[in-house]
Parts: sequence; C-alpha cells; structure tokens
Amino acid sequence: MTNTVMAELSANEKKMLEYIDHNNPQALQLLEKVVNINSGTMNFAGVRKVADVLIPEFEKLGFSARFEDGSAFNRAGHLIAELHGGNGPKLLLIGHLDTVFAANSPFQHFELLENNRAKGPGIADMKGGNIIILQALGALKAAGELNDMNILVVMTGDEELSGRPLALSKKALIDGAKWADISLGFENGDGNPKTANISRRGSVDWELSLSGVASHSSQIFKEQIGAGAIYEAARILNRFYEELRSEELLTFNPGRIMGGTDVEHNKATNSGSTFGKNNVVAQSTIVTGDIRAISLQQLERVKTKMHAIVAEHLPKTTGELVIGEGYPPMAPTDGNKILLSLFSQISEELGYGSVEAVNPLNAGAADVSFTSEYVDMALDGLGMSGSAGHTVNETGDLSTLSLQAKRAAILLNRLKYR
Repeated sequence: MTNTVMAELSANEKKMLEYIDHNNPQALQLLEKVVNINSGTMNFAGVRKVADVLIPEFEKLGFSARFEDGSAFNRAGHLIAELHGGNGPKLLLIGHLDTVFAANSPFQHFELLENNRAKGPGIADMKGGNIIILQALGALKAAGELNDMNILVVMTGDEELSGRPLALSKKALIDGAKWADISLGFENGDGNPKTANISRRGSVDWELSLSGVASHSSQIFKEQIGAGAIYEAARILNRFYEELRSEELLTFNPGRIMGGTDVEHNKATNSGSTFGKNNVVAQSTIVTGDIRAISLQQLERVKTKMHAIVAEHLPKTTGELVIGEGYPPMAPTDGNKILLSLFSQISEELGYGSVEAVNPLNAGAADVSFTSEYVDMALDGLGMSGSAGHTVNETGDLSTLSLQAKRAAILLNRLKYR
C-alpha cells in the first residue's frame, strides 16, 4: 500500500457527501431510537433489541447480518454483518451495542439540548458511532462503491463489561482481525473530533495473595514469626512504586487491600471482609489492582519485574502474584500512523482541519485493541464526539454525526483503492 491520496474529491466522493447531508435527519432519528432502548451490558434483552433495530439497516445495504448468541460467555451476544464483493483490502469495522447504564438506571432517554447537542445513555459511547458506520456505508452504496468491497462489521454486546472467558467473548473480533487487513473502531475516543487513536493502553488485573505466621504482636520480627503478611504487602507495593514508575506511559494501581487474621474476598462483587486484632501478627493479606501498558512488550517486562519483587519475601512470609486476562494494548505502529495521516489529509480536504493522535494516557481500553496484533493498520476514535461518558450527564455533539460519517466514508473509499 502507498501513502498517497487523491488531491481533490472524486465525483463519487461528492455523491457520498450529498448522501450524508440528505440522510442526516433519518440518521438522527435512528440514533434517538437506539438511545431510547436500554442496553446496559447485563440487560441481554435490551442489547438484543438494539441489534434487532440495526440488522435490517445492514441488510438494506446488501450485508448478510445476524446476531451471534453470547450465552457461552454469559452475555447477550454480538451483531455480525458481512459483505464480500471484491479483491480489495479487507476492512473490519468495530462498534458496540451495550452501555454502562443498567435496566434500573434513572438515565434512560434521549433529550435534545441547545447548541445541537443531546443527552442520552450511550449516545456518544457508542451508539453515535454505530450510526456513523451505517451512514458511511450508506454513502458508499449511494455512490456505487460498496458492492465490490470486503467489509466485516462487529458490534459487540459486552464492551463495557466483557464476558468471560475472553477467548470466547472476543472471538468474533479476533477472528475478524485475523481475516482483515485494517481495523477501524468507531468509539468516541477522547471526545474531540480533532483527534483519533493510533494507540490504546491495555488493561489487565492482578491479585497479590500473601501469608505470614499468626502470633501475638509481641513476637513480631522474631526468627520463628517473621514480619507478617501486611508488612510483606507494604514492602511489595513500595517496591512496585519505586521501580515501575520509570516506565513511560505505564500506570499500575492497587485498588483494594484486605489484611488480618482472616480475609474473605468476593471477586464477583469486588468486596470482602477481614478480621484481625491490633495485637496479632497478620496472617493473610490480599491486594488487587490493574496494570495499563502501551505495548505487549512493556506489559511482559513489567510482569517480569513484579514477579521478581514478589519472590524476594520478608522473613516467614510467602506470596503469589496472579496476573489475569484483560484488554491487550494497541501499540502505536507505523501502519497506524500511516492510517491516521490518511484520515487527517481527508479531514483537511473536507475543511475540517487536521487530526492528531490522542495521548494514550487519555485513552482507555477498547475492543479495537483485540485486533491490533493481527492487522496491518488500526485506527479508533472515529465515532461521534461527546462528553461525560459513563455518567448520567453523557452528552453527544450531534453536529459531529455527519462530520465523522463523511470522513469515514471517504476513508473507506480510499482504502478500497490502496
């Protein structure tokens, strides 16, 4: 693939812009309709209902579309839409159907605001992005460019709270990425249409379990008693703090700590209980946290350091560090940078200005990360801009619905000819 684009819009690209402008009122109506459907991750019926609204829209465009059941990973499932019509690059477009707002949330409805903005659950994260996908594809079809393209759309039903095991819940994404050359995510990024994501830090959980010798506190530090589990936890956490902070773009956080004579940990509810007395050396400590790394290489390096620190042990203590599964990093590869450059040039041609990369410190994990290991290029943050995501004040900038659809349509068209 070369890194060149047409200097001016083609006749067909102008048709795409006309389609998006003409169809924008209908797109806004569809956005309002799906925002008004509660699709909190664990509201399986609601997630399926959003898919049922969108599947016919894909079928109108000539896609084969279906809902893939998610019972194997305890989630509703995913919307899968496919179009195989040519020999050009294979494109994977990524959205998600679910939101963070449960069925009993007080935040349930679309509400139009001033200045072309609207509130609603999931309006920016990311039901607006799903509509942008449909608008861009509709524009390609209207210009006669869609039928000979190879496109797979995966809209997951568990982006906000992933099902387990991840090998099953993310299988549709990973299989799609192994098929595809390029993946494009339509999340809202950092909410600024002047930015897009060429990288995202991954997120994995860890659990540290420590044991010491229970004894009267007057005996602590003696050879047969040692330091106790809480002191061992303090040693390890302090070493993590001192030795891992030099890693650029890395964050690591102990989010919960429980220690004493007896500890009960409820992983399902992120809670627990402890019993201990001030005059008893702590027998058990559990610490849980997360790591956010910019690349798989950084993650592996940090995991090795953490295991080495844990293995040193204060006297008469033992410990185990378990690092779980999670979202992989999306590293800022050369291919991703080329894709951003193409997208930025298109934006400038349309009069919207250049697009810069989001600082990965400002970008959380997302479904696109599961694809980055397998594709030549990946870009995220192509969705509708908004603010206050994951809160009852989530707001979408409706003006960016057509803006992003236009940029995405032309990007897809030019990728077809690369």
